[in-house]
Amino acid sequence: MAAAAAAALRAWFWNERFWLPHNVTWADLAGEPGPPGSGLQYPRAGHVLSAFPLALGIFAVRLLFERFIAKPCAINLGIQDSGPHRAQPNAILEKVFTSITKSPDGRRLEGLSKQLDWDVRKIQRWFRHRRNQDKPTTLTKFCESMWRFTFYLSIFFYGIRFLWTSPWFWDTRQCWYNYPFQDFLIMFVHHLATIGLITFSYMNNMVRVGTLVLCLHDASDFLLEAAKLANYAKYQRLCDAFFMLFGVVFIVTRLGIYPFWILNTTLFESWELIGPYPSWWLFNGLLITLQMLHIIWSYLIIRTAYKALMRGKVSKDDRSDVESSSEEEDVTSNSTKGVFSTSSNGSNRINGHVASGQWTEEE
Repeated sequence: MAAAAAAALRAWFWNERFWLPHNVTWADLAGEPGPPGSGLQYPRAGHVLSAFPLALGIFAVRLLFERFIAKPCAINLGIQDSGPHRAQPNAILEKVFTSITKSPDGRRLEGLSKQLDWDVRKIQRWFRHRRNQDKPTTLTKFCESMWRFTFYLSIFFYGIRFLWTSPWFWDTRQCWYNYPFQDFLIMFVHHLATIGLITFSYMNNMVRVGTLVLCLHDASDFLLEAAKLANYAKYQRLCDAFFMLFGVVFIVTRLGIYPFWILNTTLFESWELIGPYPSWWLFNGLLITLQMLHIIWSYLIIRTAYKALMRGKVSKDDRSDVESSSEEEDVTSNSTKGVFSTSSNGSNRINGHVASGQWTEEE
């Protein structure tokens, strides 16, 4: 009974009339695209599982890179591995910090002051120091950004190297000729490096247009990481220059090239050459959603660049910059919120990734 239900669910999910154009079946894609015995295959859903061991391998390379390449570079630039001042051990405040709030309001501060017989400012400083303990050091951030810079730059030029000789790079109509009977091996590794839309395009054999989307989105990422590296090394003018260059490239690629090159071919050229089918609508819906995000991110970049010009420099990364130790600062009434941020897994909010740190402060 369970086996029959699973088979029915699988048949429903992999319905050919949803995933493939008319007159094409999964059986058609089970054969070899090249001569018999060539070993060539069309993309298959099971190939996506190869991304997991590949991800583990990349993670191992990252650890080695940060330990033996990025860290020595940071030390040579004078970036120290010194952490912030540690908070004085206190069981009561530690319990409040871990279980209730990391930033107590005025009422709670008054209560803690009476309970501990401490001055309110002293308690404020304790929470400030305790929050800073959990933030990565500048050296750690530098190593993370150097890895991302190297990875983004490498993967971008890897994509350009192979796409340069691909006919669909110069004529996007080639993405749809003979679709879905296209060879995919030349972009196999490059394609496995992505998830979401790229996974969808791989399973649906939209490999050609998927590689164009991926390469386009790689064009600006390494520039943001270069700006962060310069910021951590305290080369402020270089940081500003890289950030402004990042903003220009981001806006040109996401608001110019993406809609007029990518969306044009997925919406109009594909309609003309192969016609729409159910998964075509889903694929283009996701691409249009991505375009809306591009507009939002571009607005945030422009706003950040404007504020940077007004200040005279791009703001620092709040994620690891320790809070001011000045007794005149009231951390319960002043806070910063980030626009652009990075996480230890190489993500950042401006280019569509999840974030845990902050690149720019809001006034």
